[in-house]
Amino acid sequence: MLVLILGINLLVVGLDSSQYVTEPVLGFGLFGVLLGQLCVITLGVLVITSEYGTGMIRTTLTACPQRGRVLTAKAIVFFALSFTVTTVACALSALMNYGAFGGRAVGENDFRSARLVVENGLTTASGTQWLGATVGVGLYVALLGLLSLAVGALLRHSAGAITTMMGLVLLPLIVAIFMQADSLRTTQQKLIEYSSPNAIASLYQMPMLENGDADGVRQLVVLAIITVVALAGAYAALGKRDV
Repeated sequence: MLVLILGINLLVVGLDSSQYVTEPVLGFGLFGVLLGQLCVITLGVLVITSEYGTGMIRTTLTACPQRGRVLTAKAIVFFALSFTVTTVACALSALMNYGAFGGRAVGENDFRSARLVVENGLTTASGTQWLGATVGVGLYVALLGLLSLAVGALLRHSAGAITTMMGLVLLPLIVAIFMQADSLRTTQQKLIEYSSPNAIASLYQMPMLENGDADGVRQLVVLAIITVVALAGAYAALGKRDV
């Protein structure tokens, strides 16, 4: 994940040859995070399903018969680790982008984003943009990982759980692309709005919809609710099953 986020960001900075900046200066970190999140999702699933695959889950639950404690420990350790690493990676990426795209002169053109912050004719980033591009993105990706852990606990199968999570992350946007009929326009917009790529883009203040959520807070809250519900189901299932 670190290689993807920082490596892709370095490529974006290194290959930039444009004269003007037209999007939020921190927003270029989006491209690395879109791929980096897949690593966190996969690891979140494997935190629990790897033990089912090897049969070690029996040893774990024998050593700790209170099954809720096992899932809680896994959830706390994984969430703390994924949130910290993702936030640090995004912070380094944001500093890199600010150094490359901040402080540039802004030309008078029709393609400048309304969310591009300009002070004294030079590009910069607001406090809200810094918060969203670091802590906001770190929290969203960590919640995705925690949801993956819950799905892994429910399905107990690595390939099935990873496939399910990839579908949840990627399918809404893919399906929305093919919904071009006027009667499906509202459904299309909702699928795009709450898709993972758009949620992360919104945290960078680069939403895919013109009238979309400007800061991604709504999508973050929705993901938190879904994650809590999935974890509750995982606790219930773990307590009722033999293993």
